[in-house]
Amino acid sequence: MNGPEQVLGEPAEDLAIPEVDDLSPSELEQWVAAAFAPGGPISQADPGYSPREQQLQMSQAVARAIARRETLVVEAGTGVGKTFAYLVPALLSGGRALISTATKNLQDQLFMRDLPRLCKALQTPVRIALLKGRGSYLCTHRMQHARHSEELTDRRAVLALARIERWALQTQSGDLAELDGLDERSSVIPLVTSSRDNCLGSDCPEYRACHVVKARREAMEADVVVVNHHLFFADMTLRDSGVAELLPSVDLAVFDEAHQLAEAGVQFLGTQLGSAQLLDFGRDVLGLGLAQARGLQDWQGLQARLEKAARELRLVSAGPLASAGREVRGMIKLAWKERAGTPAFAAALDEVAEVAELAVDLLGTVAETSPDFVRLHERAQQLLKLAQVFAQEPEPADVRWIDLSPHQARLIESPLDIREAMQEQLGAAPKAWVFTSATLGDDERLTWFTEPAGLDDARILRVGSPFNYAENARLYIPRNFPKPNEAAHPQEVAALAARCARALGGRTFVLTTTLRALQTIGDSLRWDFEQAGDDIMVLQQGVAPKRMLLQQFMEHPRAVLVGSASFWEGIDVPGDSLQCVLIDKLPFPPPNDPLVEARVQRLEAAGRNAFAHYFIAEAAIALKQGGGRLIRTEQDRGLLVVCDPRMAVMNYGRRLREALPPMTRLAEEAEALDWLQLLAEMREEAQ
Repeated sequence: MNGPEQVLGEPAEDLAIPEVDDLSPSELEQWVAAAFAPGGPISQADPGYSPREQQLQMSQAVARAIARRETLVVEAGTGVGKTFAYLVPALLSGGRALISTATKNLQDQLFMRDLPRLCKALQTPVRIALLKGRGSYLCTHRMQHARHSEELTDRRAVLALARIERWALQTQSGDLAELDGLDERSSVIPLVTSSRDNCLGSDCPEYRACHVVKARREAMEADVVVVNHHLFFADMTLRDSGVAELLPSVDLAVFDEAHQLAEAGVQFLGTQLGSAQLLDFGRDVLGLGLAQARGLQDWQGLQARLEKAARELRLVSAGPLASAGREVRGMIKLAWKERAGTPAFAAALDEVAEVAELAVDLLGTVAETSPDFVRLHERAQQLLKLAQVFAQEPEPADVRWIDLSPHQARLIESPLDIREAMQEQLGAAPKAWVFTSATLGDDERLTWFTEPAGLDDARILRVGSPFNYAENARLYIPRNFPKPNEAAHPQEVAALAARCARALGGRTFVLTTTLRALQTIGDSLRWDFEQAGDDIMVLQQGVAPKRMLLQQFMEHPRAVLVGSASFWEGIDVPGDSLQCVLIDKLPFPPPNDPLVEARVQRLEAAGRNAFAHYFIAEAAIALKQGGGRLIRTEQDRGLLVVCDPRMAVMNYGRRLREALPPMTRLAEEAEALDWLQLLAEMREEAQ
């Protein structure tokens, strides 16, 4: 596997890349046009390449933005090839570039596949680097202590640590992604990685060999650096990833999958106090206390109090959910006002503050003996400060809520959007900014994205998909169907999905808007197929990891995969493995979500219609994402079913229908099933 930094491409004899400041817009546009032209370097490197007008249009717009140091927002439909459309002008400009993606998987794809292919094709001598958050890299100092950790309570954890220790002897990058099959949820990972809280910095005995320091140094020396949105925003507030030092030195910043930018920002620009923080802190206190200061303080007693405080914080955060014995599935957002102010909640926060203050005192007595204890002492002070912050009223411009999951609770205070943070960045050192995604809005100005991101003055470009949706895709919205609030709705969705899957021979996704519907529809489908003796498998989110479910679906396409939020986007199943997608109901934001409530209040206070400006816009974006799973290549064919009659009969339904690609609409279920049977016959003939 390639390391975190590569030098790619050898310059052609007649190629002289100019400096970005020396380029006129027309010159860079000519270079880009030549790169994409028939017989050009890209077509020579890839026999399957064919020029696409939409891709060229986007690449020329990016070239102009680079040369003029402008801000550009591009919505590019599926199949445009937006990755190459921004990478080609970035590489040919000769300037430095920062590329930010939504996930670590997309980072790896850019670094391992897309950039090497393009650099080779264009013969550009470019040094590229991959930069992730510190939690993605092995910390050798913490690994050395992990063997004695109280967390190694089972054989699986011991074996995982042994495997990491063997790999540590030969890895160059220290990126844990190199370890195939390592469960991201493994209890060992926090033991062998550092966080901002526990990193010793230059005081660490392993500092010279630190993988994080090496990755940041290589990023500062590279021409193209690939990061992710979380890293970008974490650095805005914490200055902990190296992006803050990197950003002023680049000529171009590109944000791919930009529709996820605002949520990433809201998550990382805020303040958080969580039960997991307390547990991690207690684990580190106990491990270091017993290893380096045994008998000097009651480390086990302190850890026990921290664990108790964490447990109480989660219990009072869950509130009635805990007392009713209800199992929490997935992530639930709870309104702050539902919990804060109660005596139990105040008492839990007081206990966090008291145990943090105790930790400050106890660690203060040994802080001078080791850099590890200095860092622990600082963490205790920070926990005390956070407990005090959440015991007070929030700032008027911020919103508070509680994230509750099966294993932890997090108290969060955050701005409502990233507008102010982004405008501060855009107003700093002049550079080109490019934001792109397949879904950024349903109006000409893409206000769903540009308004909360503070990009009101950006140049906007919308390029449609090159795919022939009218010929290859059908849309069916059943009119005579239970409304989503009727009890029979989930069962009817399952029954319709079963009829579609039978006509097609599986090859079907059912995307749900809630986990409750996911369970009901999954159970109903399974029962339906069993009763009829169908050999169609039902794969359901939560039963196995996402990657494993997708692998099973593609290997055994006589299946229906039922998934919720995480399956609406970022899923790529090209070809005839997936030919039918059903969406259970219009994906409006939940009105009782604390962030939704706060945004609605702000819109209404400004005299705007929250339903038109927020709820419909959010539903349109989500529909485009979910429906986008269906057609992934020019040859793909399929059927999209939206099991919500409101989309057919309500006034706002037209706006939502127009947000989707131009699929041919079907009026009756019989037409939909005939289309699926035709697809099944075409598939059999092709075999």
